[in-house]
Amino acid sequence: MLAKTFYGMEKILAIELKQLGARDVCEGNRLVHFTGDKGFMYKANLCLRTALKILKPIFQFRAENEGVLYDKLYHYDWSSLLSSDQTFAIDSVVNGKVFNHSLYVAQRCKDAIVDRFHKDHGKRPTVDTKHPDIRFHLHIFNQKCSLSLDSSGDSLHYRGYRSLTNIAPINEVLAAGIIMLSDWDQRRDFMDPMCGSGTFLIEAAMMACKIPVNHNRNVFGFEKWKDWDNILFNKIKDSKLNSVVSPVGKIYGFDKAPSAIEKSTTNIKNAGLEDFIQVNRANFFNSQKMGDTPLHLLTNPPYGERLRGDINTLYRKFGDVLKRSYPETEAWIISSNFEAIKSFGLRPSRKIKLFNGKLETRLYNFPIYEGTKKIHKVKNQKPFEN
Repeated sequence: MLAKTFYGMEKILAIELKQLGARDVCEGNRLVHFTGDKGFMYKANLCLRTALKILKPIFQFRAENEGVLYDKLYHYDWSSLLSSDQTFAIDSVVNGKVFNHSLYVAQRCKDAIVDRFHKDHGKRPTVDTKHPDIRFHLHIFNQKCSLSLDSSGDSLHYRGYRSLTNIAPINEVLAAGIIMLSDWDQRRDFMDPMCGSGTFLIEAAMMACKIPVNHNRNVFGFEKWKDWDNILFNKIKDSKLNSVVSPVGKIYGFDKAPSAIEKSTTNIKNAGLEDFIQVNRANFFNSQKMGDTPLHLLTNPPYGERLRGDINTLYRKFGDVLKRSYPETEAWIISSNFEAIKSFGLRPSRKIKLFNGKLETRLYNFPIYEGTKKIHKVKNQKPFEN
């Protein structure tokens, strides 16, 4: 099988897979290959925090031209996967000189499927691009073709808890990956001072509680497969839920916007985490650290695209508050505004390249120490740095 992810998340996804019990784990470009049985496929969809899709390759072949492509697909045994009263969709990715139009390739694949069903059964399944029963992925690189079943259905970032969002909310899978990249030990207090709709807080709490991240999803793609094993799935799900623990450190956040507090509170309740996360209305620029214990601070401040006023001033004030009021804090900031980050007045000890949607971003680490405004250089390179 293979798990798809974001750029920069391949290493942590590979680690997740190994910890979950996958075999033959091999990193690729925005994906990780691995081996596992049907039960592991269920477990991967339930538990992987940094995966967007879990695909199961079912048919590999070579096609020198459009005619061979259609013929190979036409003669595949589609009835073993799909019935004439089900709906289906085809996602295609093509790269090469022969096949260079993904929509056309998807159309030819659709033609082969419905023509074969019409010949064998006299009726054909219907295409539904939004909510199909079965979703196929066809990947073509030059003349090498790979057809896969999508076991996830909707992208795995749809956790099922986020009913209210702010403008341009951070993707849940990206948020989980950022937390992992920030090396949070799940024991320090975790804080997001600009929590928005609460995504960082919820993902952090699910990690600390060892909650299977997709247990709230309504449906997975594999539930419409002919070999769907409901008993096995529920056994795996119950086993994971029985391993849930209470977090060691505090997980809390605040935001100055009342609407953000309302959204984050609702989403936290949707996730069933109201006993483990605290959110309050407050302005970070008038705040100070709570208590003397070490703090892990992670946030996604405005990048400047929609902000009224001077973004450089905002970032300068942010750095000033950290230096003045947040000693013994590991501060992590994700931003696409590489100029504004210079106004922080602090030198980052680490910079990790990521993408937030189409925006190239950096995840910056600013360790704040007691009694000094200087940033200590990290002696050892971290394994996930790009």
